[in-house]
Amino acid sequence: MSIGPWQIIIIVLLVVLLFGRGKISELMGDVAKGIKSFKKGLADEPEVAADDPAKTIEHEATEATEAVKDEAKEKAKS
Repeated sequence: MSIGPWQIIIIVLLVVLLFGRGKISELMGDVAKGIKSFKKGLADEPEVAADDPAKTIEHEATEATEAVKDEAKEKAKS
């Protein structure tokens, strides 16, 4: 048994009677703003700077690791 057009009309009328036309319009406006904001967030790509701190930290960590390895090799030779 599926929902027919009359059942949908009755449900819509009950919702309008319970919440009022103004409240439903306000709610739909908020939903539309949320969807637009979400789409805008997906479309915007973050700009990657040449002096990105994350890359600098990663590079410094690599250098520190190599320095520790060199020190360990020197101690092993001694």
